[in-house]
Amino acid sequence: MEQKHHTKVAFVTGATSGLGLAIARSLAGAGYAVYGGGRRPAPAEMPSDVTYVQTDVTSDVSVRKSIDYVLSVAGRVDLLVCAAGSGISGAIEDVPIEEATSQLDVNFFGVVRVVQALLPSMRRQRGGRIIVIGSIAGKTGMPFQAYYSASKFALEGFVESLRYEVSAFNIEACIVEPGDFRTGFTGARKKIIPEASAYREKFESVIAVQEHDETHGADPVIAARRIVQLADARHLPARITVGPLFERFAVWVRRVIPDKWFEAFYRIYYRL
Repeated sequence: MEQKHHTKVAFVTGATSGLGLAIARSLAGAGYAVYGGGRRPAPAEMPSDVTYVQTDVTSDVSVRKSIDYVLSVAGRVDLLVCAAGSGISGAIEDVPIEEATSQLDVNFFGVVRVVQALLPSMRRQRGGRIIVIGSIAGKTGMPFQAYYSASKFALEGFVESLRYEVSAFNIEACIVEPGDFRTGFTGARKKIIPEASAYREKFESVIAVQEHDETHGADPVIAARRIVQLADARHLPARITVGPLFERFAVWVRRVIPDKWFEAFYRIYYRL
């Protein structure tokens, strides 16, 4: 049985589905007063002890309205978890710029908006924790998910810079890099592949492998419990990878072997 806190306040974006919902549920179970943000209506699975706050991370107005509401009710936010995200897939050549821009707007600038809106309050209270949900796709580029990978790579640099800037105010930040988990993310991904695309055959082959790995991935509860552990840890690490052992091992290998070796492995794995 997890120990109850009853005092700390958490705001979780993307809390209406997937990892965000699992994280909100686990934090509430650990005794946090949890406010869950999402664009969609609150799902039936959302626990009664999670307060739903309609939040569109692509809108400055919506984000600031949500943060103002939580602060007016709770008085403070001790933990921010940025879990809102979306995915598109397609060849770099085929994806329209407006679709690529939208991907970055949700996954990267959505995090930026929420962090910017909450930092003044965390500075005034002289403390807080920020956990950003990235991806192993932010450590190694994924074929036919270039814009998704780009958005997650951007978060890696953002969190590193953030850690330096806010440490003097007793604020800590961490990026969590999940591997494949069984969530609705796979079904929600937008596929952009014109009928006459020169990449169509390879795209379908690669996506089949990726979706198989996702639908056979780990239980989201595993990631959610790790977030609770991080929230209560003495200090936040710069980054951690969570998910199946093979994927965590691949991220480690990526750092220590030559690029051409890793690329050769990816070409075999994805049948390129």
